Amino acid sequence: MQILVNVEQKSIALIFADYLKSININCEIKPALNDNQTLDGWAILCDSQEIDRAKYEFEQFIRQPNHPKYQQSAWQSGQSVKLNGSSGLTKQIKANFLAQAGPFTIGIFILCWLVFAATFLLFGNSLYQLVIFNQAGDISQTAAQPWRLITPALFHYSLLHIAFNTMWWWQLGGQIEKNLGLNKIILLFIGSAVLSNVAQFYMSGPNFGGLSGVVYATVGFVWWYGYLNPDKGIGLSNSIIGFMLFWLVLGYTEFMPINVANTAHLVGLISGVLYALFVTQMTKIKKIN
Repeated sequence: MQILVNVEQKSIALIFADYLKSININCEIKPALNDNQTLDGWAILCDSQEIDRAKYEFEQFIRQPNHPKYQQSAWQSGQSVKLNGSSGLTKQIKANFLAQAGPFTIGIFILCWLVFAATFLLFGNSLYQLVIFNQAGDISQTAAQPWRLITPALFHYSLLHIAFNTMWWWQLGGQIEKNLGLNKIILLFIGSAVLSNVAQFYMSGPNFGGLSGVVYATVGFVWWYGYLNPDKGIGLSNSIIGFMLFWLVLGYTEFMPINVANTAHLVGLISGVLYALFVTQMTKIKKIN
């Protein structure tokens, strides 16, 4: 083993080491000691025959440390970062949460949880009737109260439902907002929410809710925009894309024990892909002009 680099934070060393292992570069991390034999950071070591390749990867890492490929390799490895003290852990979690996403993404995340808490702890059915697409299938009510085109995306039926949706929204919506700006994520949210909600209403009626249609729009957008623009810091691993598509298909089978808003999922995915193609094309046109 040969020392590749010394870094100050163990969490950084762990994330990069996990990534090297994911691309088949054998490596390990060890405490780096100074002349007084006290801790002076963490050394990343790798096989000497892979040192040049590892150096190149480290140069890419320090340019874009928040690229999703590094986070995904850490998740897939199951590594966790140990911090000293609960206050340090809380501070690290808060920092990571805020660093991953912008204000709009975090705002929708919080709003979903507030609606969930208010519905099940305080207002119950009265709030549910206020946010669903319409009451008793009355489309004229939706036209008169246009917030109902969007608000079904903010309501969730269970703790698992909201946890799953908001986690993916924070991760994928955060990528879009951080890398492409506020306008792109706002347009994607509003457009996919309206399209998926309208489609689901005409397929099954007004009794549905959840951010899933928007989440699948972010999946479609990140998937195709990352494929078409690999240098923009946006992307999803093939394993996660496969999982989300499998989950989409599974919703159309009889194996799911709950009702799933399949139409909202599918329309959301398609709208996200089309928006990615549109944004990419508009960027090319601007460059030409």
